[in-house]
Amino acid sequence: MIDEKQEVIHEDGTPRWVGFAVIALAIVSLVALGFGWSATNRSKQLQQDLSGQSTQIKQNNDVLAQRLAKAEDTNAQLQGELSVVTDKMKLTETELSRARQQAKKIKEDDAKELSDLQNNMNGQLAAKASVDDVNKLGTDVTGVKSDLEAEKNNLQMTRGEFGTLIAKNHDEVEELRRLGERDYYEFTIDKKNTREKVGDLMVELRGVNEKKNLYTVAIYVDDNRYEKKNRSANEPIYFFTHGSRAPLEFTVNSIGKDKISGYLSVPKVSSTHAQASGE
Repeated sequence: MIDEKQEVIHEDGTPRWVGFAVIALAIVSLVALGFGWSATNRSKQLQQDLSGQSTQIKQNNDVLAQRLAKAEDTNAQLQGELSVVTDKMKLTETELSRARQQAKKIKEDDAKELSDLQNNMNGQLAAKASVDDVNKLGTDVTGVKSDLEAEKNNLQMTRGEFGTLIAKNHDEVEELRRLGERDYYEFTIDKKNTREKVGDLMVELRGVNEKKNLYTVAIYVDDNRYEKKNRSANEPIYFFTHGSRAPLEFTVNSIGKDKISGYLSVPKVSSTHAQASGE
């Protein structure tokens, strides 16, 4: 019978929502993989950036270290040079003090010699009463008068700070030269900013103020340059030679338009190494 033969149909299979769940999981997995790959790339890039910055920092540290070492070397060199300059200044002060003492002694000796010479002549004339004795002394008196006249001329000349006679013209330079105590080199410089040889020195005329009768020169001694500014005529500039008591003397007698004339006075015994004084 039809009712008895009812077939019971059983639906075997997976529910439809399971498929959707699998698809959803797959999509989530792909998204997660994408985020992971991106994070990995960013991590590598960050590591590269950090590595580059570390290298740059190291290079900067190396440069700073080199500059610091160079600065320390420069500082040590400057300290050494400062020590040398300090020693030279002490030496110059000592020589200047010694020269002033010698100048004072020279003045005293000159005055004493003149006084002794006059006393000696007066004593000889007073002791000789006869005409024959006076005639005999005539020649000696004439010689004494000549010596006194020469000494008088010397006294009329100006003496510098160190006792040396300062000539104001060519005739006085010749008179000093005849005394034979020093060597004299006369000069005329008529070009500015050009070195010219004067004795053992090199002199460069830097400027002239003819209206005020002033001049400026640069003097070169032992590879050193000493500039003397706004010096007037007949104002000596002194140089001391190592190991010598007597100074060199540079004097300008006349000042013209871009032109100076004068002389260099040098002791008979001098060294080639000189140091400038009278700044």
